[in-house]
Amino acid sequence: MYSLPFKRVLLATLLGSLVFVAGAGADDIELPDMGSPADTIFNTSEEAQIGRMIMRDIRASGMVVEDPLITEYLNDIGSRIAAQTNDGDHSFTFFAVDDPRINAFALPGGYIGVHTGLLEASRNEDELAGVLAHEVAHVTQRHIARSIHANSRQSLLTTAMMLGAIIIAATGGSGDAVQGAMAVAQGTAAQQQINFTRTNEYEADRVGIAALADAGFDPYGMASFFDVMSRQQTTSPEMRAPEFMRTHPVTTARIAEARNRARAYPPVRSDDSTSYGIARTRIIAAKFDTPAEAVAYFEARDYENQNDIERYGRAVAYQRADDHHGAHEIFDELLNKDQSIIAYHIGLGESLVALDHYNDAIDTFERALELFPRNVPLVIEYSDSLLQLGQAKRAHELLLDLLNNVPPTPEQVALIARAAAQAGENAEAYYYLSEYRLMIGDLGGGIGYLQQALRLPDLQEIQRARFEARIDFIREFMSEEQLKRMQSTRPTGIARNDANR
Repeated sequence: MYSLPFKRVLLATLLGSLVFVAGAGADDIELPDMGSPADTIFNTSEEAQIGRMIMRDIRASGMVVEDPLITEYLNDIGSRIAAQTNDGDHSFTFFAVDDPRINAFALPGGYIGVHTGLLEASRNEDELAGVLAHEVAHVTQRHIARSIHANSRQSLLTTAMMLGAIIIAATGGSGDAVQGAMAVAQGTAAQQQINFTRTNEYEADRVGIAALADAGFDPYGMASFFDVMSRQQTTSPEMRAPEFMRTHPVTTARIAEARNRARAYPPVRSDDSTSYGIARTRIIAAKFDTPAEAVAYFEARDYENQNDIERYGRAVAYQRADDHHGAHEIFDELLNKDQSIIAYHIGLGESLVALDHYNDAIDTFERALELFPRNVPLVIEYSDSLLQLGQAKRAHELLLDLLNNVPPTPEQVALIARAAAQAGENAEAYYYLSEYRLMIGDLGGGIGYLQQALRLPDLQEIQRARFEARIDFIREFMSEEQLKRMQSTRPTGIARNDANR
């Protein structure tokens, strides 16, 4: 887990909300103080470090949706919005959380999580964009650091005690289960710190609506989603309020205010992108307990009456149910209609692999690479298929090229480790497995894999120097307890779970 100094920072960050709530209630909407005293608590670099630490725990919990197509879509639309904020101090990372509850949250450093339940509940792309714009605004206006500064006199001990109580109550368990649930609770706690203050929420609405309109989305998208959530709560009083309503309190006055602000911008008529439909469809297809249930859902309407996105969902469901002939027919039809959709190329290539049409599969993927070079979902899925076909060297080349040009996710790093291992590049496999463990917060595991690499008989001197320097760097961030624990538990070979990710 964390070193003591970081725990102090994190505790202060996550629980400032409990004190902040008590002092909330100012009706005036204030512009952010450009010379904010929040800098005395955290600068933007420190915020980014805190966000990375929390993000590592969330990843380690297994709650992050590891679907390259969904991840790419969220980052495309989120980056489009963030680019309109005129904020050069933050980089943004958008990710999906496997949770059916309707919610979203912002972490320090520009990490923005969207529950799968929210993406499914959105009725159109403008509503989803409205939520992302609101969360982006929380980050750019530095609401977390500003709220902590407002409560800087709160006792750290009191804060720590409250944090412990809240997380224990929220998780309702013990042991490893609590550890995993706590990671997501951290994200929620960080979000709650932002909220329950009229000033911060209205400010996020104001800044977010401006970014929404400037990015070409319907400026009413935010108010529309708020209204849906509000009516859901009103019409179903016996049901638990949507999570979004609890972490982002919405009143009729606030909805009216959002609509009034939207009127200041020219009306926009925007159609949902195909990428939105694909991302939402993939989430729906994955939510069912069995592949048969997913097939039944997408077969509820006659094929002739379905649009292309519905047919895509049917093909994905067939694929997961091992009906690869059915999936192949649909993917082939969709791709012949529209060569610009990467998901269709991927689906067709994967179905051909499953049908043992290996040459046709490789041709399909290679043609797609010519159209979309270094596209992350395409390279990942193609590389995974190549590994299934025993072509590890080609997979390693593709993944290494991607790694050198595009910031990687932990899943990409785990995949290149697998490719390196199958290609006989054992030292590099250990190195990438080490980086994977570091990215999910396991510092000891990261050092352990590097130590395994150092014991390889054919290790080159330049590799030895690189690995030793990396070990020294990692140790600087470890507590004495972590160092002792690391000495007692060392990996003995390439871990199957890591190598097969």
